[in-house]
Amino acid sequence: MCSAQPLSPLIEHFQSLDDPRCSHLVEHRLLDIIGLTLCAVICGADSWVDIAAYGRAKEAWLRGFLSLPHGIPSHDTIARLFAALDSAAFQSCFVAWVKAVAHLGSSEQIAIDGKTLRHSYDRGGGKGAIHMVSAWANEQRLVLAQVKVDEKSNEITAIPELLKVLDLQGCLVTIDAMGTQTAIAHQIIEGRGDYILSLKGNQGNIHEDVEQVFTWARQQDFKDISHEFHQTITPGHGRIDIRRHWLLDGVEHLINAERWVGLKRVGLVEAERRILGQPPTIEQRYYLVSFDGDVQRFAQGVRSHWGIENQLHWVLDVAFHEDASRIRKDHAPANLAVVRHIALNLLRQDAFAKGGIKAKRLQAGWDNDYLIRLLSS
Repeated sequence: MCSAQPLSPLIEHFQSLDDPRCSHLVEHRLLDIIGLTLCAVICGADSWVDIAAYGRAKEAWLRGFLSLPHGIPSHDTIARLFAALDSAAFQSCFVAWVKAVAHLGSSEQIAIDGKTLRHSYDRGGGKGAIHMVSAWANEQRLVLAQVKVDEKSNEITAIPELLKVLDLQGCLVTIDAMGTQTAIAHQIIEGRGDYILSLKGNQGNIHEDVEQVFTWARQQDFKDISHEFHQTITPGHGRIDIRRHWLLDGVEHLINAERWVGLKRVGLVEAERRILGQPPTIEQRYYLVSFDGDVQRFAQGVRSHWGIENQLHWVLDVAFHEDASRIRKDHAPANLAVVRHIALNLLRQDAFAKGGIKAKRLQAGWDNDYLIRLLSS
């Protein structure tokens, strides 16, 4: 593979991968298969059959930067390799590449959330659907890392592993209630980041205590109570959404507050929706916050957290058909999820082509020059 070719800046981060195949049986180079798969996925391929078909259609062009000594591998060969390839090692190579291309600023927000690959289960093999926990940089719109877990309940153990590979300094980390754990709060502060951690009833005393503090403060109309308030009103589509945000000081009086390293404020978001002719609906959510004041930063952080749902998970389902994928053998679902994340990062960083991710995938398949620009970015 020529160093001047478009895949080189990316594929060099995967040079350290161990080939799981028996060396005397190998006809197709590991990095050739990875490069082929990435190009195919960017261009719209969603299955092993699609990837092999793309390779056959583009073989002459691919030979410009892939060795392909025995031509294009069959879809079975590609599937066997990705099933056998160590998913943790593959993920580590992905993280190394992201660190080389991403430049997180001090204002970056990192949202952490999980997504189940719904059709990755294997009933015959007694294997449940895999769950991927991802870290998403809201400002740069990049997947920073991901960790595979077998069950959603294991997010509690997966999140610390994910945080270990991230540079948290100066960043704001937002996590839903599943990840609101004292050890995770400690890890974020130790990494010199800040946090907004969502609370739900399953947090026990801390959730109940925060709820009671806000109930009392509102009954007093916050008189002589140190706090900050911010409200947004958003009209649209026959409804009005009102979001009220409060930050309260005095966290030292909360039960077991000392266990939450870095805790400085507690937050409340009250979301009210008004639709003509219907009674308003009101939802309240509580949070633990590690930074001083700045209720607008709190409001923005809570609202932006769901960017991981809208800009990552939803796009993977709609533009990459991830939920429809029936790839389920061994490490293959997790490894292909990483390939999709690479493809999405490259497509997200392109600011020149018009249209959404699906349109960009089509353009990359039609226009080799456009694909080269994506791979070289």
